[in-house]
Amino acid sequence: MSRRPPPRARRQHGAALLTALITVTLVATLAAAALWRQWRATEVEAAERSRMQASLLLSGALDWSRLILAEDGRTGNVDHLAEPWAVPLAEAKLTSFLAADKNVASDAIEGLPDAFLSGAITDAQSRLNLRNLVDASGQPVKNAVAAVRKLFDLLDLPAGQVDTLVQQMRQALLAGGGVTAAPPATTGTGSATAAAATGAAPATGTGDTATAPPAAGNNPDAGAAADGAPLMPQRVEQLGWLGLPAETITALAPYVTLLPVGNTTVNLNTASAEVLYAAVDQLDMAGARKLVEVRRRKFFAKLEEASQQLGSATNVQLAPTEVGVATNYFEVRGRLRLDHHWVEEVSLLHRTGITVTIVWRRREAGLLARPAAG
Repeated sequence: MSRRPPPRARRQHGAALLTALITVTLVATLAAAALWRQWRATEVEAAERSRMQASLLLSGALDWSRLILAEDGRTGNVDHLAEPWAVPLAEAKLTSFLAADKNVASDAIEGLPDAFLSGAITDAQSRLNLRNLVDASGQPVKNAVAAVRKLFDLLDLPAGQVDTLVQQMRQALLAGGGVTAAPPATTGTGSATAAAATGAAPATGTGDTATAPPAAGNNPDAGAAADGAPLMPQRVEQLGWLGLPAETITALAPYVTLLPVGNTTVNLNTASAEVLYAAVDQLDMAGARKLVEVRRRKFFAKLEEASQQLGSATNVQLAPTEVGVATNYFEVRGRLRLDHHWVEEVSLLHRTGITVTIVWRRREAGLLARPAAG
């Protein structure tokens, strides 16, 4: 007959089993925590690597755009839609560029992720510049206000919002003493901004997105206007700061812009018929469409050529202070797509001769909608 272990021995066996279970639980918990930390570190590293790669690729695309615009600046003082800068880059696979490079072996391309790059350069002066509404002293500019009123009437927008826009922009200008920094005078790379080139306070932003800070002014009314005054927007989507509703901003977006300075002209060779109709006093929509149709066959080298197309019977006067055939500001848009992720960068460039500088850069990222399962 077997002997049962004494009670003390049974208690020791139970304590040993409990200790073993606790030890196994602790080891499993620590192993799971270590594995999670390792996975998280790997994901963070992969995300940072993708961010840096996207930043370098988009910066390279921006530098290439600057080179194109600089070379175009050598050809003359006329800008039109038949020039190389106006040809958009359709979405293209990056490995196709590498395959065309004789210094890159085909074996090095295999296994790379599918990344697609697209972009375009557009004439920022093909739209009405809302900074023209108010001059440097804060006074409304009659011709610019009339042009915006024509555009509002064409788009069937409330006319009273023009008065609100002018008043709010005047307050913002006085409060900041001219808050929008002047374009830089020297070339730069990366995320250079107007403030960096003019010696103003450093730009503030996140990542490569930089926004020039308000420039200091010596306007005597600045202190009085500062209380409750809105900020001067830099982009069209920020017009809500000046009291415009979202639906008005959406309707205006294809036809207006906000450049760092006022007193800029609309380019006859690149503007739409709607913009030409609004920008030129006494010009009707039929005349605007005629100008667009004529320039498709041959661009206007000077204002006199456009005036001849309108005929002497009309009362239309093409003022060189309102319209022109050359451009100093361009908008560059680059988009990188990697699997279901995308990164898009929009930049405003200022060109003087063959010198092209970056005024501001804005970068966004997101996920593409995955197709629904069939």
